[in-house]
Amino acid sequence: MYKLLITIIIATGLLSSCKRNFDEPNPNALTIQNFWVSQNDAVRGVNAIYSTLRRQASVYSRWMFYHRILRADEGFGSGGDGGLNNLMSFVQTDYNHPLTAETWQNLYVGVFRANQAIANIPKINMDEALKRRLIAEAKFMRGLFYFDLTLFWGRPPLMLTPSAPTDQPANATNEEAWAQVIKDFTEAAADLPESYAATPTEIGRATKGAAYAFIGKANLQQNKYQQAVDALNWLVEGPGKTLYGLMPNYRSNFIITSENNMESVFEIQYAFKATENGDDDINETINLNSGASIAKFFGPSGIGFNDGAARKRWLVDTFLLERTATGQRDPRLAASFIFDSADERGANFSMIYGKSFADWGLPSGNMWFRKLLNDSTRTEEGFSSGNNYRMIRYADVLLMYAEALNGIGQTTNAYQYVNRVRNRVGIAPLPPGFSQARFLSQIKHERILELSGEGWRWADLLRWGELSSDLRSRDPEFTNFVKGKHEYYPIPQSDIDLNPNLKQNPGY
Repeated sequence: MYKLLITIIIATGLLSSCKRNFDEPNPNALTIQNFWVSQNDAVRGVNAIYSTLRRQASVYSRWMFYHRILRADEGFGSGGDGGLNNLMSFVQTDYNHPLTAETWQNLYVGVFRANQAIANIPKINMDEALKRRLIAEAKFMRGLFYFDLTLFWGRPPLMLTPSAPTDQPANATNEEAWAQVIKDFTEAAADLPESYAATPTEIGRATKGAAYAFIGKANLQQNKYQQAVDALNWLVEGPGKTLYGLMPNYRSNFIITSENNMESVFEIQYAFKATENGDDDINETINLNSGASIAKFFGPSGIGFNDGAARKRWLVDTFLLERTATGQRDPRLAASFIFDSADERGANFSMIYGKSFADWGLPSGNMWFRKLLNDSTRTEEGFSSGNNYRMIRYADVLLMYAEALNGIGQTTNAYQYVNRVRNRVGIAPLPPGFSQARFLSQIKHERILELSGEGWRWADLLRWGELSSDLRSRDPEFTNFVKGKHEYYPIPQSDIDLNPNLKQNPGY
């Protein structure tokens, strides 16, 4: 009888415990309602938007550089990552492949965080000037996430308020998506400061100049030349003219000891971590870092993993078309690439990671992108690079401004801005008398020399309408390129399966 009573008591307890509401919120966990209440919450919420840029491997720790650099004709998948190599060869049958699907998903994590800040910060009782600035930063970041979503997927759904599980947004058109990008950056520019205090908590935040640069870039991407001129003018001939300039030494734009210099318009901040536990940008069981892992995967074999490399022949030939006024090579060649004759005297004099190219025993036919690496300060690459990514430099702004001026027929006026970029590295000014078409061809050439390996080549080719299988003469991976399809990635099938209003991109 005693045992039976104990059994009944236990059973009753189990039954009562089974009736617990497991959907009841944890009173000890942060919620939207109890987080967005103070000025400190507003600052932390916006900081979390920036942190999305370094979220795992899929955004600007690693994979975004694959999309931005390797996919274009300047780079290729050179290592043992079959999924990456197939993607860069325009062979993708799995529309949920992490390289594209997780990048898409994490960009939307950034959008979600920005939407939370934009919706909730206005309700907080706090310093009004700081409130306006933080909302502007959130809009800038949302504009940046949608810039990438539009550039690589073409027709992303626009989610502009905090999302709910029941949301089923339809694709935007490409025009609608670009319009939203420009709207976000424009509204951000109104309240962003021109600069910040040079402190660890403030440096790297979005500025008014960065917003205008992205307004110009988004308009130029659509060949809206007058609108691009209007935006970029703020940096080139307007109030921002005194804030930015070209560094005397081109190479100093890409080394860790000269970050956030006067040429940097928007720069993603990374922090080096000396003690690493492996590929910790994707391993959530260990302490995540705030550095970038791209250097490890772009580094040459024996120094890094050699997953991505540069197309040597046509790029080197392009750089060798002109010499400086003193008869030297264009210094941007050695600053942009690691290869056997980065020093004209050959492999024994081409120094990388503390030794010569010859001493490393690297293949003479190979070439690697240098700008994201750490050969100036380290002898090997790790998973936590602290070398910042200079997303937009002032030289890019000058070349965009020249392209836009040429687009509205002001070719003669555009010369001076190209010549500023050329003069910095000792290359002679352009001869006068170019037609509008000839000047555009020159701009295309100048952007290769100035911006190789910085992540804008794909956008350039898309804007100029030059993406086609004809590029296979430069990059054999373009043999598989299908016009009307491969300009954009497939939208993740998992999202389409959950959302009947979301349609796949053409050709997939």
